[in-house]
Amino acid sequence: MDNAVKNVESDEIRDKLEMIRVKSLRLAHRLGLTPSNDVVAQMLYRLGLAEQLQGGHADAFIFNRAWAMAEQLELAGQEPLDFSCTILVLGKSGVGKSATINSIFDQSMFGTDAFQAETNKVKDAVGSVNGIKVRVIDTPGLSPLWSDQQHNRKILHSVKRFIGKSPPDIVLYFDRLNMHDRDFVDMPLLQTINNAFGPSIWLNAIVVLTHAASAPPEGPNGAATNYNTYVNRRSAVVQRAIRQASQNVRLMNPVTLVENHSACTTNTVGQKVLPNGLVWKPYLLMLSFASKILDEANELLKSQNGAHGRPNIARPSRVPPLPYILISLLRSIPKLKLFHEQNVIGDQTLDDDLDESLNSDDELEYDELPPFKPLTRAQVAKLSKSLQKAYYDELEYREKLYMKKQLRDMKQWRMMKKWEDEAKELPSDHSNELMKETGGEAYNVVNLPIPASFNSDDPVHRYRFLDISNQLIAMPVQYSGSWDHDDGYAGVNMNTSFEVINKVPMSVTGQIKKDKKEALFTMEVTGSVKHDEKKETTLCFDVQPIERDIAYTLRSDTKFSNFRRNKATAGLSVTRIGDALTAGVKVEDKIMVSRRALVAMTGGATAYGGNVAYGGSLEATLRDEIFPLGRSITTMSFSMMKWYCGFASIWNAKSQIPIGRLTDLFGSLNLNNRGEGQVSIGLKSSEHPQLMLVGLVPLVSKLLTMFFRYSD
Repeated sequence: MDNAVKNVESDEIRDKLEMIRVKSLRLAHRLGLTPSNDVVAQMLYRLGLAEQLQGGHADAFIFNRAWAMAEQLELAGQEPLDFSCTILVLGKSGVGKSATINSIFDQSMFGTDAFQAETNKVKDAVGSVNGIKVRVIDTPGLSPLWSDQQHNRKILHSVKRFIGKSPPDIVLYFDRLNMHDRDFVDMPLLQTINNAFGPSIWLNAIVVLTHAASAPPEGPNGAATNYNTYVNRRSAVVQRAIRQASQNVRLMNPVTLVENHSACTTNTVGQKVLPNGLVWKPYLLMLSFASKILDEANELLKSQNGAHGRPNIARPSRVPPLPYILISLLRSIPKLKLFHEQNVIGDQTLDDDLDESLNSDDELEYDELPPFKPLTRAQVAKLSKSLQKAYYDELEYREKLYMKKQLRDMKQWRMMKKWEDEAKELPSDHSNELMKETGGEAYNVVNLPIPASFNSDDPVHRYRFLDISNQLIAMPVQYSGSWDHDDGYAGVNMNTSFEVINKVPMSVTGQIKKDKKEALFTMEVTGSVKHDEKKETTLCFDVQPIERDIAYTLRSDTKFSNFRRNKATAGLSVTRIGDALTAGVKVEDKIMVSRRALVAMTGGATAYGGNVAYGGSLEATLRDEIFPLGRSITTMSFSMMKWYCGFASIWNAKSQIPIGRLTDLFGSLNLNNRGEGQVSIGLKSSEHPQLMLVGLVPLVSKLLTMFFRYSD
């Protein structure tokens, strides 16, 4: 009987969660957002976790049904939307709180002044935004100065009295994006807010940065800072200050951008668009509404499962990031080699498919060429242009033949090494016969004495190398974005390699990064086991921080080479983050279509509970006609990833074209599913040093700009 009652209660909870999901999608529909929006997708993902705790299963069918129901209700327009949101606005004086409220309602609710603060007492405004009831509580501006904190306490005390009977659903803390403050400038103000309302106020707060259309400042090299980088740095400063004021190192408040200036760029429907392409008004409102939706779901679960100590679903502290784990799974584990194999050229370079380029009947051997005397740069300069071209053509032809000779010798050496290893596994009689058949003969290398002084013509120096028995390598970790007069060293990285029973190469890498506030530790242990010539397994265990938790991942890659032109890889992974355990699988296949063309395909999936993230990539490479001697190479790739209520794809193209003996033209193009992309073109040359003078153009331009500015 008790089980039947519990089942009925669970069904009722799941039905209510379904209605909450439909309500959230109706809100998104009214704001003009799709389920693929970041805020909407994250909200639906967390609602799905809540349903899984009730024994349900939030799959794509349930999501599509909820979206169809939400669209139907909105198109019919008969059932009213039972939702309202109360927003409390806090922040420094003159940052644009009242102007943002006016922009939200698309009308002047409060007066604004560009030169002084207009709000001198707590007041609210109630209105409808796209059919959604919204109440916004505006407050007087606060001051970050120590001397003004008593005045701030009086203001916050009046705010507490105003919201006593009707507490807000969400708090918006305002600051300016173009206010280049350090971490501790706003600390007195943040601590006053923390003391007035308690640390819990920050658990339901969103950071709003106004003046988001302002131009980013110049970087150390005089060039404008990237907009996204500028926003991330400014957001990190505010978030870090709030964490320190609340003494909660795990706190990570969401950040959104706002621009109220009339000159801001707008889209076709008149909505203001930021430089990063974000339409800020629906994004801000949906972020505020999502907080109340998740609180509503959390209260629903507490009403049934409070006695069982169920975790908070509205803001789960340990939600595994499936896309990040999937990217780590699809990345190949570096192959390890034994110590005596580390100086050997890779298999791809000496593949059997290179016989065509190494054994050409229409070319002479390098040893068959007539004597050739290289000329100095001064001697070449005295030649005519036609003779210079003929000289460089001859030099390039000899270099190509010499590289072919080196590759051919290396391939022959590897073959002899293979025969030698096979001979060691046979009995002594068979070993001697095999050595005679292959023409092998064992001999001892004479240890020649080293001359007192270095002589480049002495062959002894050519075959000497430093034998280091200690394989431990330690190096500093440098942070490139450090301040002036700072060495930039943020930690230490250590790596060591060793062999187990002379057959299993192992590698251990660890890194420790420490600053004044936190320390980060990462570690990776890798080992390879070679089953035979065509099969090898690599295991990897790594520990690294992900968001606010530590991830422990065990991965394995097994490579097969059953066919001449095909190499396949199968991989598994298990990741533990907090109390969450995820599992993943991947398959990779490389096909050599011809000597020049190579196609690589990768696909994988990782799962946690009922949620699955899957993705893959396709890459095609076209190499030079005389690969590996030529420098021309073109690569095109397409990658995609799909997870619960989210999709991402990116297309890349890279090409390198030699346009001279020592000059290469290279370019790249990438484009994602959001319509964002990047194009880069570069020139690399060591025969035209005058190209370096192009780097002086921006420097001269900057100096001239500063000169005329000071002159005016």
